[in-house]
Amino acid sequence: MSPVVRERRDFLQLLIGAAAGLAVAGRVGAQTSPVSVTPLGDPLRLVSGAGGNLVFLEGPSSRLLVNGGVPPPDGSFGFGGQSKRVEFLFNTDWHPENTGFNLMVGEGGGQILAHEFTKQYLSIDRYVEWRNQTYKPLPAKALPTRTFTTAGSMMFGGQTIEYAPLGQAHTDGDIYVFFRDANVLVAGDVMTAGKYPIADYTSGGWLGGLVTASKTLLDLAKPDTRIVPGEGPVQTRADLQGQYDMLSALRDAFVKMMRQGMSADDMLAAGATKAFDAKWGDPKLFVKTSYRGLWLHVREVGGIV
Repeated sequence: MSPVVRERRDFLQLLIGAAAGLAVAGRVGAQTSPVSVTPLGDPLRLVSGAGGNLVFLEGPSSRLLVNGGVPPPDGSFGFGGQSKRVEFLFNTDWHPENTGFNLMVGEGGGQILAHEFTKQYLSIDRYVEWRNQTYKPLPAKALPTRTFTTAGSMMFGGQTIEYAPLGQAHTDGDIYVFFRDANVLVAGDVMTAGKYPIADYTSGGWLGGLVTASKTLLDLAKPDTRIVPGEGPVQTRADLQGQYDMLSALRDAFVKMMRQGMSADDMLAAGATKAFDAKWGDPKLFVKTSYRGLWLHVREVGGIV
């Protein structure tokens, strides 16, 4: 049996009977995607289907994770058939797709690293209008233990790991995690694969910030950098360039339409995104959230009315 097949089997076994564990403080919803494990070059692996993309790095006696939404029910993190405790966990934003592992890691004595704003969001009731859902605070043990608002770096498992805020983009607590030696860039939900990225205006995100964050990631990436989006397959720098171009064009188009007095529904009816829908999918949520966010940032776009 190949190592990848064995890792997938072991991870699937950890998820058996997870129905009772699919909620962490009411934050994690049902998991329906199949779990898969993709090598990113030793000692990095990508696990997909556990509530979003999860990247884990093997150390000699422990692991480092980036994100995770649905924790293994027995708490063993037995990727690859051997149990190692998680020493570090990065949250790329506060949403449950990326913070469902927090309680398990915190109770196991691991450190949780995130933007300071992410910790603040996880500490209070949060109503997300576009999801029509209220999220309760996480338990104290599940809150980030190390927060930051500027760039940092660390060594783990023989890898140089760089991390930094991405500004007001998907949320205002977005970060990237760059495994410099492995040339793997974890972009979180700032980058999407096969669907439009969403700027959560209830958490400080907006379309203009997604454009800026995409440019920040482009400046980091090399032509052969593997980029891990929030969910979906590994992307390339060319894919990221395509997202940046799309977002830039639609930001300008949306602002122009808003100055003409158009609503989000008007923009959808006019086919504002039709040039991009074949690649990015249903634009309805993207347009509606972008519209709300742009109104909250009228000064940055030079005014709308």
